[in-house]
Amino acid sequence: MFTLRIKTFFIYGILAAALGFPPMSAAQSASEPVAPTYNAIDQIEIDSEGNVDIDIPEDILNMLLYVPQSTGPKQKVEKKKVSTLQKGLNKIKGFRVQVFADGRNQNTLEARVKTRANAISAKMPQYRGQVYTFSSAPNWYCRVGNFQTKEEASKALAELKRAFPSFAGEMRIVNSEVIIVR
Repeated sequence: MFTLRIKTFFIYGILAAALGFPPMSAAQSASEPVAPTYNAIDQIEIDSEGNVDIDIPEDILNMLLYVPQSTGPKQKVEKKKVSTLQKGLNKIKGFRVQVFADGRNQNTLEARVKTRANAISAKMPQYRGQVYTFSSAPNWYCRVGNFQTKEEASKALAELKRAFPSFAGEMRIVNSEVIIVR
C-alpha cells in the first residue's frame, strides 16, 4: 500500500473550488471570530491535525505507473523500458546503493538504520528523498538513489564511500525497482 501525505489546506482549496465557494480574502480571514462549523472540510482538518493520508492500493498504483506496450486484445501489460519513459513517475528496473543490511541485535536495528539514513540525507543533499529504509524480517536495509544504469550507481557508490569511510566496507550496488521522474 502506498501512502500519500498532503496538507489539508490544499484539500480545503480543492474542495472549496469544486463546491463553488469563492476564495477567502485576507480581510475575511482576519475579521471577528465566527462560531465553529462542523462541515466535512473542517472535520478533516481537526481529525487529521493538518495532514491527510491517502492510501493507494498496490494494484491501482501499478496501473498508474505501468503503461501497456500495445493495445491489442490479449496483450500483456509490460513495465516501461528506460527508453520509453513517460512524463511523470516511472517505476522501472534499475540500481540502488545499499549502505546498510543487518539482522543482528534486533533491539537497535531500526534506530541504527534510521541513523545512517539521516546521516546520508544531512551530508549529501542530492540524495534527499532518495534514501529508503525498510525491513524484511529479520533484516533492516538502507538503500540510496534511483539509478537507471550501473555506471550511475557506481559513481554514487564511490562518492558515498568517500563521504562515509566508516561503513564503506558494507556498501554495494543492488538491483532494485526504482522511481524515475520525468
